[in-house]
This record gives sequence, structure tokens and C-alpha cells, in this order.
Amino acid sequence: MNTQNLLVELFVEELPPKALNKLGESFAGTLLMQLRALGLAAAESQVTAFASPRRLAAHVTDVRAQAADKAVQQKLMPVSVGLDATGQASPALLKKLQALGADVSDPAAAVAALQRAPDGKAEALFYDSVVQGASLQVGLQKALEEALAKLPIPKVMQYQLETDCELPGWSSVNFVRPAHSLIALHGAAVVPVKVLGLRAGNSTQGHRFEAKVSPLLLGHADQYAELLQNDGAVIASFAQRRAEIVRQLQAAAAQVGGGVQAIDDEALLDEVTALVERPNVLICEFEKQFLGVPQECLILTMKANQKYFPLLDAAGKLTHQFLVVSNITPDDASAVIQGNERVVRPRLADAKFFFDQDRKKTLESRVEGLSKVVYHNKLGTQGERMARVCAIAKAIGQQLGGPQLAAQAELAARLAKTDLLTDMVGEFPELQGIMGHYYAQNDGLGDEIAAAISDHYCPRFAGDQLPTNPVGVAVALADKLETLVGMFGIGNLPSGDKDPFALRRHALGVIRLLIEKDLPLQVTTLVQQACSGTAIWPEGWQATAQVGKPPFPSVSEAVVEFMYDRLSGSLREQGYSAQEVDAVLALKPQRLSEVARRLQAVRAFAALPESPALAAANKRIGNILKKADEVDAHVNTALLQEDAEKALYAAMQKLLPESTAQFEAGDYTASLQTLAALRAPVDAFFDDVMVNAEAMDLRLNRQGLLKSLHVAMNRVADLSRLAA
Repeated sequence: MNTQNLLVELFVEELPPKALNKLGESFAGTLLMQLRALGLAAAESQVTAFASPRRLAAHVTDVRAQAADKAVQQKLMPVSVGLDATGQASPALLKKLQALGADVSDPAAAVAALQRAPDGKAEALFYDSVVQGASLQVGLQKALEEALAKLPIPKVMQYQLETDCELPGWSSVNFVRPAHSLIALHGAAVVPVKVLGLRAGNSTQGHRFEAKVSPLLLGHADQYAELLQNDGAVIASFAQRRAEIVRQLQAAAAQVGGGVQAIDDEALLDEVTALVERPNVLICEFEKQFLGVPQECLILTMKANQKYFPLLDAAGKLTHQFLVVSNITPDDASAVIQGNERVVRPRLADAKFFFDQDRKKTLESRVEGLSKVVYHNKLGTQGERMARVCAIAKAIGQQLGGPQLAAQAELAARLAKTDLLTDMVGEFPELQGIMGHYYAQNDGLGDEIAAAISDHYCPRFAGDQLPTNPVGVAVALADKLETLVGMFGIGNLPSGDKDPFALRRHALGVIRLLIEKDLPLQVTTLVQQACSGTAIWPEGWQATAQVGKPPFPSVSEAVVEFMYDRLSGSLREQGYSAQEVDAVLALKPQRLSEVARRLQAVRAFAALPESPALAAANKRIGNILKKADEVDAHVNTALLQEDAEKALYAAMQKLLPESTAQFEAGDYTASLQTLAALRAPVDAFFDDVMVNAEAMDLRLNRQGLLKSLHVAMNRVADLSRLAA
């Protein structure tokens, strides 16, 4: 079988940089998958993806010129339909065979060639044939069309293409960018395929300015990367180009000296890799006077607007030097360096101007302006929202630290959103909170208030840091709870993968704060406090809230259920089993900081040999108590008649106080392990004692005994959830 390596390249105008890597991986991956599906590529065939600003390409090893023929067996019809009583072919069978291309000139021979096999209760006729394998031209045409159709294109553009000369005129083409040429080489042979109005050839273009040869003629599929790099001045591989940029950034930083390092930003690195074909890192600088501006502003403007890499010293402070990744390598780079320095200067000057202007007004003076900023048409303005956050933050601060913390939390909450009205945040929304921190320090509000203003957004995402002080914790909790309660109150709930108000993230943020800060706050009480006080909520706010089914009678219940649901998902992602999580969360523990210890206790208990029997017994006890009327956890020792119930009561009298003391001390593992000693008396009780005795006093006493046991066994978790 003739196998050669295959090279496919689509040469286009500049592709969107933020999507380039995904486009390259998708193009190569889909191409290989389709070639394998058609039998043209083997299971061991490997694909190498290439993606540069002006090309998508794939190199596939061991591709056949013709796929192998394939034996196919097709079910035709039941024997009773295909053959008459004498065994001759029916007209329906002959018609079916003829449609499949079989020779029916001799019906008897055609029938003899068929296979008969059971098909359910009946017997059916099967037709064996050989399907010719696809040629590379046909298969590659299909694979290319599929690869282009499945590209994760962020936005399609339409352009016109002149048609073939025999069909004069223009036709419209839809693609991410206008395409100019196509290469399809199987070894050294061109595969005559066509996409986007382009016929495959063996030529491409190198670097716009530095290619040694133009166009580049490719003699063999395996020459692609080497020819482009040597004669075309292009590093075609995204990964190799990225690695080269990293190497040059490190070398340039070492050249500057003083322990400086280029800022670590994977997204920026990917974007710059997608903007250049042949990277050349240059060292530039700006005037030191700009370092008086908060470094977050300077870093953001250099990264977002210019795609530069700021240099930080060993202490993480911004220096006045930065690195540029150029797409050209002139003998004298001074003009390129001066050009980039000239371009960045106005950007930094704007940032300095905004910073200087913003500091002329205090944050307190901006509070009134929040009443002119709409937050949500059903929830009022930002001013009204911050009044609600203030009330919630004050209540939380009172619980966590008394009047002083309550006053600080209220002040920080009132000022937390005022930086939204500053020129700097208007230009760079990503700096909200950060600029509030600087402006609060400028106003002399102290480090605690300043830190709380920036920290109240934390955690912004999974793994983000938490607020650094109690004031920030109180305001962060209040801000997230107000969002949750407010949006639930007007019915704006997450649905499927849609969560426009990031309510899932806010819920996880509250959960992380309660757990990792070990806060002595009750979940239900906390949410109820956020909902209380009708004066702080707009009229008609408290609609019927619903999370799944059934609907919850109040907003607070809906939010609490939503938070436990988020906690359940988070714990499972951390490696706890569904049984363990369900057992602990079934009790709705109010101190979330205890959940981890409860889970560890349940895991240790589940590993004990007594665990399965006790879990099953606990489930059985729960079912008995559900069917009974209100049961009082009280035991009259005079009514204990059977030896087994006396033994169980005696064991409970000995073990339950010890287990209770361990539970109250927070040693949940020991508390459950102490209860494991009850296995034998519990088993004996169910073997020898009739719980639902005919005598009412005996029945109630035995139910009371089980109720006492049930309460003790389910303080840490609902152990019945561990039953198989």
C-alpha cells in the first residue's frame, strides 16, 4: 500500500490572535480524525499542527493514496419476504439486490450468494459485498471540508471570489479571513482538492518583509517547516514560536540585569505568539516619572493596548523598562525601539493624567453620584444597592467583631463602588477596586478600609485570594449576598450553562469565605439577614424564588438551597464521594468550616467493618420512625423486657455520653468511631425484638429507644446515606 506523509496548508490573511492556537489545533485534529475514519490514515498516524498569523497547516504521517477495500454485510429483509414457498427470489428481493448493484441476471445464483442468519425470532437474508476504499483525493476533499466547517471561528466574514473563467462572475465565500492559497502534498505529489474557491498547489508565502524567496515552492510534504524557517523567515509551529519568545524574553531580562523578570502572563504570551511569524524581542524604556502612577495602571495599559511585557524587579515592583516582541529583525533596531517608546508614552501620560485628576476628589464626595448609575431596572441604582450592602456588611461586622468592625465595614461598603465613577476605572474597568484602594489611601482612610475596598471583589475566580482583613471579609460577604438575594428575589436564576450574573461564582465565594476564614456564622441566619429589612429592598422585590423543583416559599430558602448545591458540587470536585457528601450535607450543617472535618469522620467511619451494618440499621430506624407518630426520645427502663433491648440500652448509656462529649469537642471522627461499638447490640435488637409491639406502652418505649439512638448516630452526618 502506497503511504506517504501529507501536508495541508491554508494561507490566509491575518487570523484573530486570541483564537489562533485553537484554530490550528482544531484544523489539524479534525483533519486527522476524518482521514482515519475514511481509512486513509492509520491508527498510529501522527499529526503536527502549524498555526501562524497567516496560515493554518497540518502534517500527517503515513497517509494512504487509496483506502483499503472493506467487506460489508447488509441486512436485506426477512426470508419470508425475500423468498417464496419454492425458495425463489421474490420481486422485492430482486429489486433490492439490483439497487445494491448485484448481478440479478441469474436469480437462482443471486439467491445462492446470500447469507441466511437468525435475526431476532425470524431468519433474515444478508448480502455480502466489498466497498472500494476512498481515494486520497476524494477523502481529503471530505476531510478538508469537515475541518473547515468545525473550526471554532469566533466571527465569520463574507468576501467575494472570482469564479472559474468558464463561469464568469463572482461568488461569496464565508470564512474567518480571506484565503489566498492552498497546499495539499502527498509526499511530492499535489492532491487536486479545492476549498474556499482555491485549487491545491505546492506554493506558499513566507514572511511579508524578510522572506528570502517569494513565493516558496514546496517539493515534498516533509520540507514544510524547514523551508518556511530557512527561506521564508517564518516559524510555522505555534508551540515552537511560543518557546522561542519565552527564550528571548528571558535572555533580554538577563541582559537588563538586576534580577528583573518579564511579567508572567500566559494569555499575553499566547496572543503575542499569534501576532508574529518570526519573533524578535527588543528592550525599550519609558520616563521614570511615570512610575509615580500605580503600577497596575501602567502594566495594564502596556499589556492590553500595546502587547508589551513589563519588567518587574526582584521585589515585584515595576521598572521603567519593558520588552517588545517585534515581527521584524532589522540590522539596526533603534528605529523600532524608538517607535515603540514613542507609542507607549501617550498611553502612560493618559494614565498619569487620570490618576492626578481622580485624586482631586475624595471617594466620599463621589458617593452621591452612585445614585445616578443604574444597577438593575428592578433593583435600582448603584447607590441603592450600596445602601443594602452597607446594611448587610454592618450586621456581619457586628457579629464578627462588635461595634468597631461594624462601623468600619459600613464605611468600606459605602465607598466600595465609588471608584466606578473615576476616570481611571472608566478607561480601564479591570482596575475597579484596585484604584479604590489607592484613592482611599490618598484620602487618609487607613490601610484596613483601603484593603477592604479592593478585597471586596475577592474571590473573583476559583483559586483567587481571599480578603486580607476582617473588614474586607465582611464587605465581600455582604456584596456577594446582596447579589444572590437580589437576583433570586426578581427571578434571575442560573439556567443550564447560562449564568449572566455569575451567581454560581458568588455562591462559591461566600462558601470559601465561610470555610477558609473559619467564620462563626450560620448559613441560614446569614442569608435571612441579607433578606431582612424591607426598607432596603425595592417594592415588589421578593418574588417567588425557585431552584429546580419544588418552588421555595421564600428567597432565603432558595438561596440557602442554591448554596448547599454549589457546596456539594465543589466537594465532589475535591475528591469526596457522592455518598460522603450527601451524608454530611443532608443535615444542612450551619457552620461550613466544620464540613471538612465531618467528611473526614464519615470517610473514616465508612472504612470500619461495622459501618455497613450500622448504616443499614440507621436506614431501617429512620423508616420505622417515619411511619410512627411523633416519637419522644425517652426510655422508661421499667418497660424494657427483652434481653436484647436491655443490652442495647445499657450499651447506649455507656457509649452515647462519650460520643456526645467527643462531638461537642469537635472530634467528629472519634464520635462516630465510638458509636461503631453499638453494632452487636443493634443487630441483636433487630433480631430479637419486635419494635411495633401490640401493647402501646411497649411500642412507644421501643420507638423512644430507637429515636435516642437515631439522634446520636446522625449528629455528624446522615449515616443512612452510606447504606448500599
